Amino acid sequence: MEALLAFGAALLALRLSGLLAARWRSTGAPHLAAWSAGLGAYALGAAALASGAAAGWDDRSFRAYYLFGGLLTAPLLGAGSLLGIGRRAAAPVVLVYTGLALGIAIAVPLSTPVDGTTIPEAQAHLELFPARILAIVGNVTGSIALIGVALLTIRKRLLGNSLLLAGVAVAAIGSALAGLGAGETSLFVAVAAALIYLGSTVRS
Repeated sequence: MEALLAFGAALLALRLSGLLAARWRSTGAPHLAAWSAGLGAYALGAAALASGAAAGWDDRSFRAYYLFGGLLTAPLLGAGSLLGIGRRAAAPVVLVYTGLALGIAIAVPLSTPVDGTTIPEAQAHLELFPARILAIVGNVTGSIALIGVALLTIRKRLLGNSLLLAGVAVAAIGSALAGLGAGETSLFVAVAAALIYLGSTVRS
């Protein structure tokens, strides 16, 4: 059941990412591309969660989960918020960061092998530097960008920004409660993805 919930959350996030990508292709707005990539990373993180719940965790599923869920989602969404207010410099910065995150997720050695059926904790398998430090910097910076822009422009987009903030809050709660299991975490993933999608598309 937990694997099905995680798989469903991954499909939902991927579908919402695709809808944003379609809007980007029709409008050319760069912030939609970044938000689509952020939800796409969220979807792949949920897919890794589904794999771990269904077949047990191993090094590969953990690396995918950490890369897409731990390293990429928040920075890409934060870059989308900055691009949405015309901060074009966010694009090359997040591209460089994405390349760095990909290289570290693939190449960094694990301190202990990953196994079992519960969601692995990063501190049990990764040294603080560079992987966990990069995740902290990326998540803090991306979250500050997304939340800061939403708060600064909330009078112009009250509903949309409120939905974005709610999505970030739900995602944070889900990450904090990951120890409850894949099923519970997947529910938070699905709700957060829906809120972030709605927040990024509502104009008011």
